[in-house]
Amino acid sequence: MNLATWLHQSGRVRPDAPAIRFGDDLHATYGALAFRSWAIGEFLRAEHGVEPGDRIAIFVKNCPEYLELLYAVLWIGAVVVPINHKLHRREAHWIIGNAEARLVFTAGGDVFDGAEALPDGCTEIGLASEGLVRSVSQASPDGYRAPVDVADDAVAWLFYTSGTTGRPKGVMTTHRNLRMMATSYTLDVDPALPEDHVLYAAPMSHGAGLYNFQFVRVGACHVVPRSQGFDPAEIEDLAQRLGGLVFFAAPTMVKRLIAQANRSGYRGQGIRTVIYGGGPMYVADLEQALAVFGPKFVQIYGQGESPMTITAMNRAMVLGDGMPGQAARRASVGVAQSCVEVRVVDEQMRSLPPGEVGEVVVRGDTVMAGYWRNDQATADTLRDGWLCTGDLGRIDADGFLTLTDRSKDVIISGGTNIYPREVEEAIQSHPSVYEVSVIGAPHPEWGEEVVAFVVFADAGHVATEELDDWCRRQIASFKKPKRYVVVQALPKNSYGKVLKTDLREQADQKAVPSRG
Repeated sequence: MNLATWLHQSGRVRPDAPAIRFGDDLHATYGALAFRSWAIGEFLRAEHGVEPGDRIAIFVKNCPEYLELLYAVLWIGAVVVPINHKLHRREAHWIIGNAEARLVFTAGGDVFDGAEALPDGCTEIGLASEGLVRSVSQASPDGYRAPVDVADDAVAWLFYTSGTTGRPKGVMTTHRNLRMMATSYTLDVDPALPEDHVLYAAPMSHGAGLYNFQFVRVGACHVVPRSQGFDPAEIEDLAQRLGGLVFFAAPTMVKRLIAQANRSGYRGQGIRTVIYGGGPMYVADLEQALAVFGPKFVQIYGQGESPMTITAMNRAMVLGDGMPGQAARRASVGVAQSCVEVRVVDEQMRSLPPGEVGEVVVRGDTVMAGYWRNDQATADTLRDGWLCTGDLGRIDADGFLTLTDRSKDVIISGGTNIYPREVEEAIQSHPSVYEVSVIGAPHPEWGEEVVAFVVFADAGHVATEELDDWCRRQIASFKKPKRYVVVQALPKNSYGKVLKTDLREQADQKAVPSRG
């Protein structure tokens, strides 16, 4: 079944319901959104010869037109290739070439020229191009048709991974994958309500954009902020103007939102749900967020290869009042979502007992079909139907998964495994620490040593000796950082993930050694 059918049905059932707002201004009703998506799809098919299975890239920042383009592509059975708008055009150019995209949408239609000229057979289209605008303004309602039929296993969304260890890989996500993802959200994470206002403060080219489907199905309103990105003060204003705000935020975004709220006195009025994921949420940060906003938080853990759907914690689990082991559960990423099985295994894919650390593997209806034209990477990652995530973690007796780190981030010092997440949790709990990231750096005697990059809060700076004493009281001595590097900010990608590769490159810069 074509996922665009959900928009078609909402356009029929709730034609006058607000579908898209730019800020608090109405951009389109559901009837208009469905019609525009169909009309643009017809333009792609008639004017550019797009056929089912063709790849269409979208290289624009969050905007009201994003959903129109996304559904237009799906409507005619083609494949969306979402590209992070913050990528350099050369990086986007590589993705477009690898995907063999027929078309690429950009804001102005003039991004690719000169050295980055598009490959033969690929055309760039601006959002305000004459043909695109005319396709909507001159379309006749008499020609309107439902989305084309597609097979469940047809690729809908070709998502390119971040490529931190090499060239990005194209993750083939099918209509069935995304339908099961959306269905699981309502079972495992949070209800999707018609009165919701779904805010896109994180990139629509990533998980935040994928979370449109369940809300389109129920006819909720989608809101693109005027900033077209993440602005905590703007979110406060929109929440209080619109109400029922639901949005995805990386943990670093949550942290900034709470910092702004503490300055302004805002206490979450108008926010219904904040979905956090995409990186480690430290217990100290979560507890502060709960103290300021109350029980508005839910958590998901997934990755591009099983989008947004490996484990989850609904708001009752996050709040955890009266639950045994509340602190440990808040440090977890929850339990397996209803559409998947989750295990922790050793190198031979044997399940490990509760509490033992191993690689997290997942199997189910949301796991990707494979990597685009990369059979070797697919074979390395999908083993007997199980997706090997590359994440390390442990599952307790009640099924709660706690991540320790990415397998490539584990520090081996003196032959002993040290998990950066555990060290980060200890340092992050210090009241003067705003952010921290821990890496391993080469050491001639021990193989690797623990290095902590620390950002202090506005309150000021503390001596690294104090941090050392703080760690000594919470974790084993061998896990303590051997060096602390004080920085103004941690390097992050556009989705708020800390770039540990960049930190490793900085690790040989001047640092203050710890004692003991």
